[in-house]
Amino acid sequence: MTGDDDGTPGPGGGALLVVGDVITDVVARHRGPLAPGTDTSAAIRTVPGGAGANVACWASLRGGCEVRLLGRVGSDAAAWHERELARSGVLPLLVVDPLASTGTVICLVDGGSAAERTFLTDSGASLRLDAGDWSPELLDGVGWLHLSGYLFFSAPSRTFVSAAMDSARARGVPVSVDPASAGFLADLGVDRFLALADGVDALLPSRDEACLLTGLPDPADAAAKLSRQAGLVVVKQGADGALIARSGEVRARVPAAPADPVDTTGAGDAFTGTFLAALLSGAGAEDAVAEGCLAGARAVERVGGRPDG
Repeated sequence: MTGDDDGTPGPGGGALLVVGDVITDVVARHRGPLAPGTDTSAAIRTVPGGAGANVACWASLRGGCEVRLLGRVGSDAAAWHERELARSGVLPLLVVDPLASTGTVICLVDGGSAAERTFLTDSGASLRLDAGDWSPELLDGVGWLHLSGYLFFSAPSRTFVSAAMDSARARGVPVSVDPASAGFLADLGVDRFLALADGVDALLPSRDEACLLTGLPDPADAAAKLSRQAGLVVVKQGADGALIARSGEVRARVPAAPADPVDTTGAGDAFTGTFLAALLSGAGAEDAVAEGCLAGARAVERVGGRPDG
């Protein structure tokens, strides 16, 4: 691993390997409050999604490195997801689960100005990735490993995380983690998550996740505290931009790019994928974060969590 002048883990060349969930998203955009016990009019679309897969697709769109995705799907939708990933320029490395179906998320998107979303999640095969699905050879030609936080939320995939991180450390491949879900983090327990993610080169939480992980109400304080455990911490704050922290101190505040929100699903994934591709291509942390903020703004202006292929 090399290092930039700003202290950012630098690119070692090679591909970006993303490991995470591959999900079928059913996006329902509704205006006004949901009406319990009766109908609420909505525009509904089925699109490919999953935090890990979305990150890979946005990284591929940014360009500058080969992007590979390892995930687990059911036979019901494996071919469709492979086609969609390949269409976005991602090399799919999908494990087909013989028992579980592909994970599905229902995304309820408020059609108002904030376009806030609520998820109903059936993780299906995505969290059944386990240590048997890992091989150190998966790091051949890889310059950066990114792990979706959803992998931390089931016992089988936690064994995968441990094996993958051990291999990456042995090879000197930088590792980043996006905590992925404040709700699932609370269920797992902050201490367990932080122990599993100890020593990662980059931690990329949202504002809510950073505050939950530290117990601190201010995201800047939370970023600073987390950066004593991870080499680089970037806290994603949506319309408030992002914070960059290292060695117990916030080093930069990067503003958000302007946007007209339609659907905020996948905005954090767009940020993460673009940021990682920029880093791996040689950008410094602040420039990479600025690119991530721009990608997040582009993401909220379209339906679904991925860019057009």
